[in-house]
Amino acid sequence: MAAEVLSHGGVEVDVYDSMPSVGRKFLLAGKGGLNLTHSEPLQPFLARYGERREQIAPLLAAFGPDELVAWVRELGLDVFVGSSGRIFPQDMKAAPLLRAWLHRLRGSGVRFHLRHRWCGWSDEGLLRFATPQGEVLQPAAATILAAGGGSWPQLGSDAAWVPLLAARGIPVSALRPSNCGFDVASPRGAQNDSAGKGATLGWSDHFRSRFAGQPLKPVAVDFTDRNGTLISRQGEFVVTQSGVEGSLIYALSAGIRDEIAASGAAVIYLDLLPDWELPRLIGEVAHPRGSRSMSSHLQSRTGLKGVKTALLRELLPVAEFDNPERLARAIKSLPLPLAAPRPLAEAISTAGGVAFEALDRQLMLRALPGIFCAGEMLDWEAPTGGYLLTACFSSGRAAGLGALAWLEGQAMAATPT
Repeated sequence: MAAEVLSHGGVEVDVYDSMPSVGRKFLLAGKGGLNLTHSEPLQPFLARYGERREQIAPLLAAFGPDELVAWVRELGLDVFVGSSGRIFPQDMKAAPLLRAWLHRLRGSGVRFHLRHRWCGWSDEGLLRFATPQGEVLQPAAATILAAGGGSWPQLGSDAAWVPLLAARGIPVSALRPSNCGFDVASPRGAQNDSAGKGATLGWSDHFRSRFAGQPLKPVAVDFTDRNGTLISRQGEFVVTQSGVEGSLIYALSAGIRDEIAASGAAVIYLDLLPDWELPRLIGEVAHPRGSRSMSSHLQSRTGLKGVKTALLRELLPVAEFDNPERLARAIKSLPLPLAAPRPLAEAISTAGGVAFEALDRQLMLRALPGIFCAGEMLDWEAPTGGYLLTACFSSGRAAGLGALAWLEGQAMAATPT
């Protein structure tokens, strides 16, 4: 986006990428359908950016969801709005959009340099790049850094830029996983051999071997964040080898992660039968079951079965199954203790990064005039649903406009009066 703005402004633009091809994480984002943006009204849209709403709002005011949709159509692709309000390309894929975009950029004179890893600056202020042919030094009138966060490093965003900027005195908030899964903490001390002797992290071997990979749906989740705000969501998530992940967990991940960082653990409460009212459920669970097992009884009276029943067995003391009211209440509010977020490399996106306070309104580093930052390397986060890509597009455009204005200002300053 920055290159597009600059090339349209008549500036010669070179794009350097450490990978053998560009846009690898963009292509991954479209693997299950490229969710470009969201159709919800602007105010709830802005609320998705949490503590960084104030900084993201001006970027989206200049280039928000409507402008992004118009931009996609200018590339010759159409979009549609899904039932959830999410906006996708008509064919759902990222590759056709990327191909059309790169074709247009190359047509406007943008030059791409692949397998060029940025390594900071030389003593003379030249950009340093490591290439298969050796180090390359490159002068630049202005530089835009869009080096990504730290998730999915195999696609290029490996956070190697963090020490390069820190060495120049640029404040960088610690990178943390966002839109991530979590490891569970067994409340009953179930052993997880892979976690180490005596560890109580993760599912029991029995539960993990039988149910890892299975979805829990429909379920609702309640979580109270650090501010005391109760957040409730309904949807689905997946049992993993060590915990949970999936859309419902991702939607709450920022608050869960922060609670774990502050307190050492977090607890979410699962409603395994969100369509049932508690009094009715108590009555069905209390119905005499005769010689049937509890699992058969729950399935016949409530439809509860499979991984949901197994989760009750995994998390509840055995005595709870002897009290119909307590069991019914547990089905409606089952505590699931979470011990740790999954590693940053596995997360969908990254929290933390270059502090907005280190940038001016045009996303230029105050301490390094002529150097701009954009995208996921900035200190913000948002849930999935089109919010991540929208802000990346808009910040890239803003950095491009900022660099263009900087170059024009430098040219004017150099012109004799």
